Amino acid sequence: MQNEERKKEEALRANGTFNPRAARVTDALFVNRDFFDARDLVQVKYEMLRRVREEGMNVAEAAAAFGFSRVAFYAIQRAWQCDGISGLLPRPRGPRHAHKLTDEVMESVCAAQSEDATLRTPALVALVHKRFGIEVHPRSLERALARRSKKRL
Repeated sequence: MQNEERKKEEALRANGTFNPRAARVTDALFVNRDFFDARDLVQVKYEMLRRVREEGMNVAEAAAAFGFSRVAFYAIQRAWQCDGISGLLPRPRGPRHAHKLTDEVMESVCAAQSEDATLRTPALVALVHKRFGIEVHPRSLERALARRSKKRL
């Protein structure tokens, strides 16, 4: 049985739905672990929402029993209302696109490169900082330049 448990945990980790706070889940359904699994983050979130909505459990009590804060409960509830079950899946953190390297910034970088082909990434990063006051990681600039040259091909 331990091998099955390990495989399930590996699968949950691989798809990003492993609950790192499983030990905090104290709800009775998850203590016995026959069907309900506190390591399954989506299952824990869904059951927490269901308990409040269908059984009228107090939000603070439900959040505590399922290992979340009240603030987290309301965020989870909003995600559920907007996106349904897929709203309960963890989302990658951070920006979704190159928000600093706008078209204007990239045009300036490309123009500087065309004027002086010997310019390397550190010099281009310094140029962006000087002209636009933006701190850009060198690797971000390299990726943006690669995407831009790929589009031209």
